[in-house]
Amino acid sequence: MEDVLPAKIIEKRIYVFRGQKVIIDRDLAELYGVKIRTLNQAVRRNIERFPNDFCFQLTREEWESLRSQIVILKSGRGGKGFYPLVFTESGIAMLSSVLKSKQAIAVNIQIIRTFIYLRNMAIEHSDLRLRIDFLEKHYDEQFKIVFDALRQTIDEDSGKNEIGFKTQK
Repeated sequence: MEDVLPAKIIEKRIYVFRGQKVIIDRDLAELYGVKIRTLNQAVRRNIERFPNDFCFQLTREEWESLRSQIVILKSGRGGKGFYPLVFTESGIAMLSSVLKSKQAIAVNIQIIRTFIYLRNMAIEHSDLRLRIDFLEKHYDEQFKIVFDALRQTIDEDSGKNEIGFKTQK
């Protein structure tokens, strides 16, 4: 199956809030080809499918932080209860059960693939970091042996007869 959207387009729309990788309702609506209102209405009609670890609403501070990061010029939202919803990978998977258009399903598949790709990249980087730590420790140990051998040689030399004259005071 061909990719509906390049992963790079999706990656640019993934943010981290509350330790979770999320996509904003506005971006999802655009990708799915629906209005934000339609997406949010479908979520609210099926709210039992979207616990807080699937979907949550940004606070004012989080929204302001995001707006400053991505330079959103029009506020478009404001007041209590109007801050955007954001969806985790699980929430995006759940969206496919409430948004049934072919485009939404195809985009959902690509978004999930992108999340999996990013998770695999993080694992690979983690493995690489562990390998580097191991090599660094391994080489540090080798250098310790070399320095210990040098110290031992110096200590042994200091116990031998000294060359030269000793003067008495």
